[in-house]
Amino acid sequence: MLIAYGSNLKQAGTFGIHELPTFEKVYGLMSPLPGYAMCAARHMYEYGTTRAQMAEVAVAARQWAQLHPDATMKAPLTIDDVLASPLVADPLSRLDCCLMSDGGAAVIVTSPDRAKALKHKPVYFLGGAGASWSREVSQIPDFCTTPTAECAPRAFEMAGITTADVDVLQLYDAFTINVIMFLEDMRFCKKGEGGAFVSGGRIAPGGALPVNTNGGGLSFAHPGMYGLFTLIEATEQLRGNAGARQIADAEIAIAHGNGCTFSHEFTAVLGSANTL
Repeated sequence: MLIAYGSNLKQAGTFGIHELPTFEKVYGLMSPLPGYAMCAARHMYEYGTTRAQMAEVAVAARQWAQLHPDATMKAPLTIDDVLASPLVADPLSRLDCCLMSDGGAAVIVTSPDRAKALKHKPVYFLGGAGASWSREVSQIPDFCTTPTAECAPRAFEMAGITTADVDVLQLYDAFTINVIMFLEDMRFCKKGEGGAFVSGGRIAPGGALPVNTNGGGLSFAHPGMYGLFTLIEATEQLRGNAGARQIADAEIAIAHGNGCTFSHEFTAVLGSANTL
């Protein structure tokens, strides 16, 4: 089975907002950015998360992108750079937001028996789960918790793993707040501690928990829908084909997709042949 996606988002110059629901649009809330900004603002209010902590996510993504030959953004980036960039929807600045780029991606899914006969080393789907809680930001039941809190534990249970078993994560980073909230909802840290958790380079190259090792949607590419890129980078890491950004002895990777405004989440657990 071939799964493919392509988009000329940058060339077209639109994010497809006319296809989005209209309950917020009539009040001038143009999705998706303001909805994520509202979630970030609430997280800051509830837990003391700071803009500097969110900036850590963007800086880490850029450092990973600098190791990827095909990444869009490779110029050095600091926390101060992120904080000084223009606010787009308070508290999110331009550098808290994903790219708008042209691009495409494709993956092939087949049986283990067929995969063994193919040219490249296969990577195995160990478990996965999805959850949908809402469609629009006005329907979000909790601005600080995403459906990841439901689907990630189910995926982990299906795969027979815990967070301690995960070597690398690829998370849909449409905005910097996404990574913080996904890590909390996956239980890599407690709710409200995500900002502190990503600080100090923890998720950057050389950190304790590699996240978005291709540079993510923030620095690698984001042609409208980024989900397939999480699967591809997870596969590259488990194959040992990631070059300068390779995580040594990576055996288990997470690929996590996100839709609308924290509306639809899916967690996939991938593993090398050693995990079977």
